[in-house]
Amino acid sequence: MTRHDPDSIRSKSSSPNFRSVLTERLSRRDMLRGGAAIAAASAIAPGFTGSIFGGEAIAGGTQSSLTFTELKRVYDQTHHVAPGYTAEVLLRWGDKLTADATDFEPTQQSGNTQARQFGYNNDFVGYLPMPFGSASSERGLLCVNHEYPNPHIMVPGFIAKDDETLGKTMTAELVEICKSAMGHSVAEIEKKDGKWSLVANSPLNRRITVETEMAIAGPAAGHAQLKTAADPSGTKVKGTMANCGGGYTPWGTILTCEEFAYEFFGGDAAKTPNQELMERIGYEPADYYGFARFDDRFNVEKEPNEVNRFQWVVEIDPYEADSTPVKRTALGRMGHEGATVVVNKDGRVAVYMGDDDHQEYLYRFVSAKPFNANDRKANIGILDEGELSVAKFEADGTLNWLPLVHGKGPLTAENGFADQGEVLIKTQLAADKLGATGMDRPEDFETNPVSGRVYAVLTKSAKRKPEKVDAANPRPENKWGHIIEMIPPGEGKDADHTAAQYKWDILILCGDPSKPETGAKFHPETTADGFFMTPDNIAFDPKGRMFVATDGMNDFDLADGIFAVDTDGPARALPKALFCCPTDAEATGPAFTPDGTTMFVSVQHPAEGSETIEKLTTRWPDFNDKMPPRPSVVAITREGGGSIGG
Repeated sequence: MTRHDPDSIRSKSSSPNFRSVLTERLSRRDMLRGGAAIAAASAIAPGFTGSIFGGEAIAGGTQSSLTFTELKRVYDQTHHVAPGYTAEVLLRWGDKLTADATDFEPTQQSGNTQARQFGYNNDFVGYLPMPFGSASSERGLLCVNHEYPNPHIMVPGFIAKDDETLGKTMTAELVEICKSAMGHSVAEIEKKDGKWSLVANSPLNRRITVETEMAIAGPAAGHAQLKTAADPSGTKVKGTMANCGGGYTPWGTILTCEEFAYEFFGGDAAKTPNQELMERIGYEPADYYGFARFDDRFNVEKEPNEVNRFQWVVEIDPYEADSTPVKRTALGRMGHEGATVVVNKDGRVAVYMGDDDHQEYLYRFVSAKPFNANDRKANIGILDEGELSVAKFEADGTLNWLPLVHGKGPLTAENGFADQGEVLIKTQLAADKLGATGMDRPEDFETNPVSGRVYAVLTKSAKRKPEKVDAANPRPENKWGHIIEMIPPGEGKDADHTAAQYKWDILILCGDPSKPETGAKFHPETTADGFFMTPDNIAFDPKGRMFVATDGMNDFDLADGIFAVDTDGPARALPKALFCCPTDAEATGPAFTPDGTTMFVSVQHPAEGSETIEKLTTRWPDFNDKMPPRPSVVAITREGGGSIGG
């Protein structure tokens, strides 16, 4: 996600600072190993390679499990993929999706036409085999998030680009187009003769937008702070938006994450009943997209609780086209980036989630009931009961999960939490009270299917001051990001994703290894083409190799793209470039077919840095003067077949 980048740090955690934490940890490590003393600065010292606390550096001559020829670094108006691979555009913004959709005409768009076409700024991608319960890698449902609009490059004649003028120049018609461009798409796709295409007029093809009717479930459903004039019950809401990361469940549903939905609201927060909460979520009365000018439900002065009904995880059943999406409040309210589900060895499910902002937190939800593999419908609602917790990283390499439970510790009525519903509505404030560890913009959060280890990508946080660095975030003014590894007790399928305590490590400190000032740490054999920075999303192939999608390398005049990485063995932390995006675009939401032979990648906001649609940095993917740049999903396969990565 590129657009949001707040100026202030809102988390108020009281975690200890880096100097005391890291010094303690390194001292213990040296004592146990009998090695020479290592200064605290060694966490970013130029001589260190590999993971930060994972043992010795690896000697040269490493054999990676990733056998493809690395893509040479390039940054231009189109996309590129490694030799021996193809990357074909599968779905583009405006493509006909439902049976009653019309052809895309950029000068004739309306809210109604857009609501039947593939949405804008695709992000998370999930592939679910067809039919349900199969392992088909040639027919499935592609489920795709649509995060936010870029009006200045969507329609001709619209000139506003910056935040200060955008909302003021939006028209009612353009607001409706933008409302319909966000949300989620479900598209049935099939592979014939080695090529993927949309199944036209499939009854499962579906658009979910800001106007789609949804239910609210879980402990916060019906809460006073979720009630509005349109919904006095506090159990129903219209729509979803700011859909960034996501996940999918073993019972065949999609979890789409609402991130910075407050950006679509306007009005004075001081005139609302809960100013503290509004400030904590980062609300500013900018009305960036002009929604509040034309729709009272987006004006916090007129509907102060409507904003509380967003920034949740929404569960969608793509196999049932008429099913009602549900906002699962037990998973907490925050700037949700991902929601990765893993079935624990005792049958319960864990959901890992990041809060994508500077010095925000990592969360885990554990269901109260076990997953039922024999009854799909029995699992609907399983995410409404369980325990949400937040991560605190300790100096000795342990990670503690702190329960966000009403009545425990400081989460009491005296401290502003009247009940569990209020704890969840105010998740970030509750996590502050518990002293969770603020991270460098937590984004995707995935589990390795082979090792059982869990990884979170921390995109960057240039706003972290030297006195605020800590063991898990060891660089001040971190412009490059890093990847952290969490190790639950047990291995593989025996890993305990419900344990109160894990171990942790750092896999990679991102940046350009040739520039010591970045403090970048990769495997020593990383090439000038293979290093990356600003990691955003990750996915694991069936063999347990990590594929990293980046967001922000174009700030360094480098192309964002997909980088493959071994997480174990002698090639641990050795990346290789597989795919790169066109100008101004980021790579998001990589997803594999079950057999690992296709990877789907979202290419988001191409040409976003352009001044206007008349002065574009690229017209990808059509390169047609009558077409604007179009965010799209790309299908990557190997020429002649075979697993991605080798």
